[in-house]
Amino acid sequence: MFYQVHLARILALLALFTLSASQVGCSSWFRDALKDPEVRLVKVEVVKARLLEQRFLLRFRIDNPNPVSLSVRGLIYDIYLNDIPLAEGEFNQHVSVPAHGHETFEIPVTTNLWRHVKGMVKMLEEPDAPIHYRLKGEVKTGIFGHNVQVLRIGEIIPGDYLPE
Repeated sequence: MFYQVHLARILALLALFTLSASQVGCSSWFRDALKDPEVRLVKVEVVKARLLEQRFLLRFRIDNPNPVSLSVRGLIYDIYLNDIPLAEGEFNQHVSVPAHGHETFEIPVTTNLWRHVKGMVKMLEEPDAPIHYRLKGEVKTGIFGHNVQVLRIGEIIPGDYLPE
């Protein structure tokens, strides 16, 4: 009888251990089944432009293709306009993106494009001509630090943002 009680306890503990281990496996399977969010640069707004200092407001959009909401803890970014480095940095604010939805956020940046003035002026000579951008970075998502690498190439048309 004594051995039967201990054997029953050992079997119960073994069953509990197996059940908890399978739950950990399921959660990792579920996380792996989620799709990575898409990040885009949608607008570059000039706030102030001086000879040695330029201030921009970068507007990003994050699309969540998943059926559950997504917690974004930050963004590390490098942005180039027509291969001219515009800005690099880190955004460390929390953004919640709804399931199958999107969210936009803005990042103010200050830079010195003095070395690239000729190239920037040339880009803006034709306001209806697209300016190609390259966004390279990392989106910090989730509670446990799942990071998503981002490499996005797109274009912005300056004339869309210039006042009439």
